[in-house]
Amino acid sequence: MRTQPAPSVQPAAPVRWIAPCQLDGAWQMAIDAWLLEGPAAAKPASVVVPAPAFRLYRWSRPTLSLGWHQRRLEPHWSDLVRQGRLALVRRPSGGRAVLHGGDLTYALVWPRPQGSRTEVYGRALAWLVEAFADMGQPLRSGRQAASLQRSSCFATSTAADLVHASGAKRVGSAQLWRGGHLLQHGSIQLDPCPALWQDVFGGEPPQLDPLPLNGEQLEQHLYRSAARWLPLLAGGVAEGGHGGGSQGRPFSEVAPLSSAELAVIAQGLGCYRATLSVSRDTSPELTMPRAT
Repeated sequence: MRTQPAPSVQPAAPVRWIAPCQLDGAWQMAIDAWLLEGPAAAKPASVVVPAPAFRLYRWSRPTLSLGWHQRRLEPHWSDLVRQGRLALVRRPSGGRAVLHGGDLTYALVWPRPQGSRTEVYGRALAWLVEAFADMGQPLRSGRQAASLQRSSCFATSTAADLVHASGAKRVGSAQLWRGGHLLQHGSIQLDPCPALWQDVFGGEPPQLDPLPLNGEQLEQHLYRSAARWLPLLAGGVAEGGHGGGSQGRPFSEVAPLSSAELAVIAQGLGCYRATLSVSRDTSPELTMPRAT
């Protein structure tokens, strides 16, 4: 079953399609942040217009990513880190903790999105809704209110998230805004490790059906769906009709970051690496420099 036709778009600037990669958490977060603000970081945020961009990536080891404002950790997380079972990283975006390793992560940069936060989430997730509908696993937006009482992003499902009809949460997303421009990234859960999920969050992971595609086939399917929708993020005017500016074929345009770009991004790795400090009276706190 296919969702509504993707809008016909004539973009003002081409979307930059970045090749998938598997790196540690600090690298992945530094790349995402750089795509939004790094190429023109010397300019005031009000005049920076980032290039629209999209990428998929994986994590080189099990990692718990924490939202920008999530300053405290559950006490037992420090034990898992010291045992070498888990790495910690801070996202430049908000939200609660996400366990990575059994997932595929996406990131997109959208210059000057219009509408409310809920509307922006819905438009920025349309490519995923279509991609999963095409695989026979429909998704819809979550309907719960955000809760700061839950340490896990996947314990609730808000308008930032995508869930199956059963209520199982498949995708959790978060945003970072700079000068009216958006970085949105999110975790697409594929095969989360039940034992590690239990040890981290004290419960079972979402009960998700396996997908008919995996590995590179899944990545290609998601890139094609993104190519139908995301040229809209480049600033084009959406009209009724079928097919986007890339006509579902981004692969001729997918390219890795250059060595020069990676050298610049490497300078910001320390902003996202976590260290642990322990107080007698409180749970362990996350200690790291601010990213900006």
